[in-house]
Amino acid sequence: MLVDVAEIQIQSGNGGNGLVSFRREKYVAAGGPDGGDGGRGGDVVFMADARLLTLMDFRYKKEYKAQNGGDGKGSKCTGSSGEALVIRVPVGTIIKDAETDRAIADLNRDGARFVAARGGNGGWGNVHFATPTRQVPKFAKPGERGVSRRIKLELKLLADVGLVGFPNVGKSTLLSVVSGARPKIADYHFTTLEPNLGVVSVGEGDSFVLADIPGLIEGASEGIGLGHAFLKHVERTRLLLHLVDVSGIEGRNPIEDFDTICKEMELYNPQLAEKPQVVVANKTDIITDPDLYEAFKKEMEARDLLFFEISAATQKGTRELMAFASGCLKELPMPEQEIFEDVPMEVGDEDSFSIEREEEVYCVTGPRAERIVASTNFSDYESLQFFQRSLRDSGIIDALEEAGINEGETVRMCDLEFEYMK
Repeated sequence: MLVDVAEIQIQSGNGGNGLVSFRREKYVAAGGPDGGDGGRGGDVVFMADARLLTLMDFRYKKEYKAQNGGDGKGSKCTGSSGEALVIRVPVGTIIKDAETDRAIADLNRDGARFVAARGGNGGWGNVHFATPTRQVPKFAKPGERGVSRRIKLELKLLADVGLVGFPNVGKSTLLSVVSGARPKIADYHFTTLEPNLGVVSVGEGDSFVLADIPGLIEGASEGIGLGHAFLKHVERTRLLLHLVDVSGIEGRNPIEDFDTICKEMELYNPQLAEKPQVVVANKTDIITDPDLYEAFKKEMEARDLLFFEISAATQKGTRELMAFASGCLKELPMPEQEIFEDVPMEVGDEDSFSIEREEEVYCVTGPRAERIVASTNFSDYESLQFFQRSLRDSGIIDALEEAGINEGETVRMCDLEFEYMK
């Protein structure tokens, strides 16, 4: 089964906490602070792996978390850094932010890597807070929290040439006779429910990847049937072979069929309409209405489109068609590498805070407020002074005054409550 869409939750590692520690050795009466810093949390990294073919594994495991950084140690030793979590995905996977559906990376080559969530920085140990006037700091900083975000994975097939056309026009048959692929083939609509890939060899050292894109129908661009799921695979190809059933057995008009598929591709993505394509008239060995076929052929020639006559079932013209497609690929430019976007390291701003008034209490919430409270030792006078200075430096005091706080009113930060004093 081809699983080409999945949503997962990722979480980078938290930074380790800084340590409050003092040097204690024989004959050293007051060695001073020596608390080390916390280690950095592990990143979450996506890596393209050519050995993987589907996103099936992500159906069963939905949450991925990197390792946290270790806490700081004595003797100014930094805690161990968290190990990065490497998530392997198939080549051709597009990574999107599930909240905005915005593409943030395109892993279209083997070994390509993308850091989707950075680990939190480690907190400072108390050695950083020693000053000439504060020689015994009894507080340290906690590590920064890791990033949590929801990621959407989409797999688009990487093929040089794509076979498009209505259901049952012979795409699977053509793929089977020109490559080693063995797609399921039968004489009914929508035999192919998922794309198939095959490698076509046209000579020594000359080959390309051919994709059988499942049959499209009218309304595919609006998601009717499996339209969106199929059309997105067409985007990666450099050349399209547009198969049309010209036998007339089913009473269809080949010109109308051709125009319908072209319209659906253009509606889905206007760039698809600009892709080079070769019109391939299939089933020419069983034509029942020669006049209809001649009208179709003249129309394609009038539109100045490349035209080939084949019979996939008898292999008539298939070798020549593949050789021509190979020649076209040599003239067509390779697709440009998608630019990796520099994803914000944090989903939320670590310095952000908000103030709300609940009855007579001003509530300060947000990452910045949590970090200030967590790094304060409220039983230590010097740490309390540092706390007050942090409130001023962070802008929380100014924001409280703008919110209309008066002296003596209550402020709540996390589980801490105190009276506001100018």
